[in-house]
Amino acid sequence: MPGESYHLMGHGYIRRRDFLKISGIVGLGIATSPLGTPLAEAVRFDRKLYKVSKSKIGMGTIVSMTIFNPSKDHAEEAIAVTFEEIERLTKLMSRFDATTPVAQLNRDGFLKDPPPELSLVIKESMYYHQISNGFFDITVKPVLDLVAKTFSSTKKVLPSEEKITQLLKLVDTALISLNARTIGLQRDGMGITLDGIAKGFIVDKAVEKLMNQGIKHALLNAGGDIRTIGDKGNKRPWRIAIQDPLKRKNYPAVVAITNSSIATSGNYEVFFDRQKVFHHIVNPKTGLSPIANASVSVQASTAMEADALSTTLFILDPVRGTRLINSRPNCQSLIVTRSQKKIKSNGWYSIRI
Repeated sequence: MPGESYHLMGHGYIRRRDFLKISGIVGLGIATSPLGTPLAEAVRFDRKLYKVSKSKIGMGTIVSMTIFNPSKDHAEEAIAVTFEEIERLTKLMSRFDATTPVAQLNRDGFLKDPPPELSLVIKESMYYHQISNGFFDITVKPVLDLVAKTFSSTKKVLPSEEKITQLLKLVDTALISLNARTIGLQRDGMGITLDGIAKGFIVDKAVEKLMNQGIKHALLNAGGDIRTIGDKGNKRPWRIAIQDPLKRKNYPAVVAITNSSIATSGNYEVFFDRQKVFHHIVNPKTGLSPIANASVSVQASTAMEADALSTTLFILDPVRGTRLINSRPNCQSLIVTRSQKKIKSNGWYSIRI
């Protein structure tokens, strides 16, 4: 969802995912003022299309939309409607806003008549839990909360192994009950976090909203969860640079995508300690943050699949993770290990710049 100082959806402040971004080589990016205020852009791109871009805070990150469209006004209207949809869905999925269904579920242990979108995301989370043999797990919230609280109060003292082990009894997606009328958590103290999947789901729904308004060329970037509609016009693909985990602008890859999604998980995204031993991704089997990988990028048909799988692969060792991706149709991955070794799945293709 994919250390917590925090990119987490709906939190009161933001450290945006910048490990996967649209770089200057594609003429895109998030336009901001010196004070960080999101800006809008509308310029004629060629004789047939306008390029219309806008960025806003959403989902606990910065969301950027870029549309190429014959009508500037139509593109601006489509963007406005789509941001409204993003805001609506975010209010369903955030665990930090006490008024949301997720917060109520975490507080009470059950939720009656859940919104269908939330039920769908939890159902999909159960699916990824199953295909990953339990390594994708939305019930790691108690461990994340312990780590955040410990580092907030001590700055450098790790949570005790005993406390982590005790909380692991609450970590298992199989302990979630789900039917048409209720969602339940079967043990007191359980809680869910949808940070590894909800952003991708919301990106997909936002793209669906754009397509329903007749948009045929667009890119939506929600803090690193990216999905495109078509190309940029005239068969020009969207080119995306994957950020160097060491942030030295030595991009591990540049990819060209059309009608596709890509997401990245990294240990430098949000972390608690300088050594990046504890960060926002937690292995549900151990309660610890995985340390083998520096970043994992996954291409998939939907942003939700790319989001969930990039989180999963970050937890798995590179060989096992790549094997999982190779078993999935229309999925590719690039893993950059902590030692900066690159491991590509079948079908991963980078372009030269």
